[in-house]
Amino acid sequence: AEKDGLARQEMLTEVLKRIIQQDIPKSMIGPGELAWNPFKNKVFKEGRETRWTPEPNSRYLHWLNVFKAMRDMDEFYPSLPSHPRRSFEMDRELEEPAVARLLEDVLTAPEIGETAAVIAARLKRGLRPFAIWYNGFKPRGRIAAAELDARARQLYPSRARFQQGLGPILQRLGFAPGDARFIAGRVEVDPARGAGHAWGALLRGDKSRLRTRMGPDGMNFQGFNVAMHELGHCAEQVLSLERADFYLLAGVPNTAITEAFAFLFQDRDLEILGYPPPGPQARRLKALDTLWMTYEIAGSALVDMRAWEWLYKNPDASPDALRRAVMACARDVWNRYYAPVFGVRDQIILAAYSHMVDAALYLPDYPLGHLIAFQLERYLQGKNLGREMERMCRAGRLTPQQWMKNAVGQEISAAPLLAAAREALAAIRK
Repeated sequence: AEKDGLARQEMLTEVLKRIIQQDIPKSMIGPGELAWNPFKNKVFKEGRETRWTPEPNSRYLHWLNVFKAMRDMDEFYPSLPSHPRRSFEMDRELEEPAVARLLEDVLTAPEIGETAAVIAARLKRGLRPFAIWYNGFKPRGRIAAAELDARARQLYPSRARFQQGLGPILQRLGFAPGDARFIAGRVEVDPARGAGHAWGALLRGDKSRLRTRMGPDGMNFQGFNVAMHELGHCAEQVLSLERADFYLLAGVPNTAITEAFAFLFQDRDLEILGYPPPGPQARRLKALDTLWMTYEIAGSALVDMRAWEWLYKNPDASPDALRRAVMACARDVWNRYYAPVFGVRDQIILAAYSHMVDAALYLPDYPLGHLIAFQLERYLQGKNLGREMERMCRAGRLTPQQWMKNAVGQEISAAPLLAAAREALAAIRK
């Protein structure tokens, strides 16, 4: 939406590449008085070029340390003797090949190429690799950042005001007044130094913690958008703990499902700020937006999965060997699923996510969350979000496919999203 947005995107892409490649100047990490040209990878002090040293593979050393910690647990799980198997079969209760097939259903869908053509037409230029993060289908993608920041700060100038606003927000999302007060009373808002986060209570009657960025002059739109995402997590955490029939059933089947509720809340951020609700055209664009987001993050999830497969085959690898392997995985996934759409090969930007470095195979939960959220969204059309969410959450921690059948009448599938995208594309072509 900014006049110089293209130049900024090109610059940020170069920064991401430098981080992934680990040839980012160490002196440029954190605050300082130096200037950096990421395209030429030159550092300047007071206008004069100065010498620098790269970050010493810190990113991949940390990843290796996480891997070694997870591998140390293997001997205690003889039936699931690897972190990937535990991550999928124990935590998600979905086998890794089944998840990979779901991701590939999206990555290979013909609707992807058609959506890319729509994006190129809207941008009035060919697609560049960073268009995997295109957000122009979102209503906020056409609203200047300054306007959104001003609206968020006006409503929530402090942490206390946002805390007080939880109940009204939940009521606007469809929760009955009593349920809204019940949930809001069990959520504590905390300031975050970094990204947002939600941490559920383990004891009934205790509080979930909602963390988001809060500046000295209030909450900007980014902080509010993240807070809405985390509020979705917290609402699920409260309902699935407090309203489940039995304590041992507390929770939802896996992280992807709580991510789905977080996406449902986050998608309503503009409505909470007072912008009009989406009409038919906005709902069509929402289908394309969800498809494109899922397409983007599914590739990164596959990179994460393949990197962990490589780690178990090369447990004594050095940080530099892991760096080269991750970049190779990123190129392979890009060349197979993205190069035919973008016309550019050998890109590494799918390896950009910090979740790969510290969260030990968390990334697959995001595309799964998008697919599940869309299924829930389609089911919820014309229904009350608050009432239906409570019904779904109080079922507790069933197996994921049984939970989905209980919630919306079908198992996890990409078919509803692809069908909605086809409808949207047909309407746009008219």
